[in-house]
Amino acid sequence: MWGIIATWKMALDGVEKATEMLKNSGDAGDAIETAVKEVEDFPYYKSVGFGGLPNEEMEVELDAAYMDGDTLDIGAVAAIKDYANPVAIARRLSKEKVNNLLVGQGGEKYAHKAGFERKNMLTERAKIHYHNRIKEVREQEIKPYTGHDTVGMVCLDMQGKMTSATSTSGLFMKKAGRVGDSPLAGSGFYVDSKVGGASATGLGEDIMKGCMSYEIVRLMKEGMHPQEACEKAVDMFDQELRERRGQAGDISVIAMNNQGQWGAATNIEGFSFVVATAKQKPIVYLTKKIDGKYIHEAASQEWLDNYMTARMAPLVKK
Repeated sequence: MWGIIATWKMALDGVEKATEMLKNSGDAGDAIETAVKEVEDFPYYKSVGFGGLPNEEMEVELDAAYMDGDTLDIGAVAAIKDYANPVAIARRLSKEKVNNLLVGQGGEKYAHKAGFERKNMLTERAKIHYHNRIKEVREQEIKPYTGHDTVGMVCLDMQGKMTSATSTSGLFMKKAGRVGDSPLAGSGFYVDSKVGGASATGLGEDIMKGCMSYEIVRLMKEGMHPQEACEKAVDMFDQELRERRGQAGDISVIAMNNQGQWGAATNIEGFSFVVATAKQKPIVYLTKKIDGKYIHEAASQEWLDNYMTARMAPLVKK
């Protein structure tokens, strides 16, 4: 028995690589790191890693986290610049007894001493996105923060070990030093091999208000199926935010338990995720809510083709 679930279609190639490792008795830590790095390295996914969208000062600041569900060890970095694979740095930090969450220059110094690859993460394509957004905000009143898709994953291997990991460049045009939910245990990610794991993507400022990932694992520990746990966590907290504050930011979650059962829920249109298990090949699903019930539909080839075409289309500075 093994499985892996990840937020967004952009995780597909990484999940496919992880699948090959898992079905050959690979370690859940190695598999999830490999899968996340695949997303981090692809320049056309503009919300993670290389080519990630910059902050308001046109700097790419990255957040990432890793958790081992056997030991509950956690490692995370936040607001670090110029390192190729922040998830790998986070995993290394999870092996330390202390100093498990490092931010900014502290995280960069640790990565340098540990020999991680330095790399300018700001691409020419991201610069065009930045300059275009500046003009759009000025001329069309478009919100500067649109664009915040974290890659989050939960993984189960044949030995019963579970892991969770996240990686993101955060909100487009964010304030320098801003940190969202992704590197925060219990909010952007959580996993316990005795139960299962969860990860979240969306508006970090709202996700962290509800500790969404821990809440889902807690519900699974009480006996809920991952799908039921995801639905209850998202629906109840979305309602809570709307009652208290009049609105709720984007919240999308994925989960898998230690039996390889999985679930997903969202309060937005157009959320996609990827799942692979011993019983099914990697599949991209689209989630929507109809008459109060969540429906997961396999993405068509046309949808998959359009997804990549849109992300790789040539850009022109406006």
